[in-house]
Amino acid sequence: MRQLRQRVAEPKQEQVATERKWAEGKLKQKLRGTELRRSLKGTIHALASAVEMKDPYTAGHQRRVAGLACTIAREMSLSGEKIAGICMAGMVHDVGKINVPAEVLSKPSQLTGTEFDLIKMHPQDGYNVLKEIEFPWPVAQIVLQHHERMDGSGYPQGLKGDDILLEARILAVADVVEAMSSHRPYRPALGIDKAMEEIRKNKGKLYDPDVVASCLRVCSEKSRSKSVSQKGTRRRRAMAQCKMPENIYPSVAYWCKYHPRRGLMTRK
Repeated sequence: MRQLRQRVAEPKQEQVATERKWAEGKLKQKLRGTELRRSLKGTIHALASAVEMKDPYTAGHQRRVAGLACTIAREMSLSGEKIAGICMAGMVHDVGKINVPAEVLSKPSQLTGTEFDLIKMHPQDGYNVLKEIEFPWPVAQIVLQHHERMDGSGYPQGLKGDDILLEARILAVADVVEAMSSHRPYRPALGIDKAMEEIRKNKGKLYDPDVVASCLRVCSEKSRSKSVSQKGTRRRRAMAQCKMPENIYPSVAYWCKYHPRRGLMTRK
């Protein structure tokens, strides 16, 4: 009987050991993934800071674009992974401007043709900076394509329609809205109403119609939220529902606070 019990117990012990080994392996894999993502976030923030140090007039622009793009993506019901990729790409979409002379970036008057050609190189330069970094998302391609337009009039490749990544189409709309709403060296802020007019007028021509529709809903809810509650209350509520600590993405929640019902993304 003792020998029989030992024979029955041995397979169970082997099974327990196997399951424990598998669980340990999964835990190590998860920890490696967490460390990798933390490292990537550090890299992204370093690159974003480098651009903003060179171009103080657009300080915070990349983070605000990332926040609006993520909120639009949530409105479109995209997956958490796609939203995370959009957020990362948004944080560094102008990294290629590192190669543009500071006097061009901060010029208070209209750019010459040559100067504008330098500016138009920043998506390709950004791609060249990011292409060797192994992201879990197509960050380099999104950055490369964020100035492409639906009718092929964009740059640097002149892509059309569905040839442009959806993430890049979302980033393009967020970039235009944030840029028009903010101060620039050569003009004061045009305001959110002008930005909405721009994307509404060129819906389907320059900008993806589904992305535009989602952005209009996001900004419409922003206006309603703004009139209902105070700024500090909105920000705390949005940050709580996004489950995103402010010390990690201090400005990515900029647009999320205007869209508290949906938030940016859920962190597990």
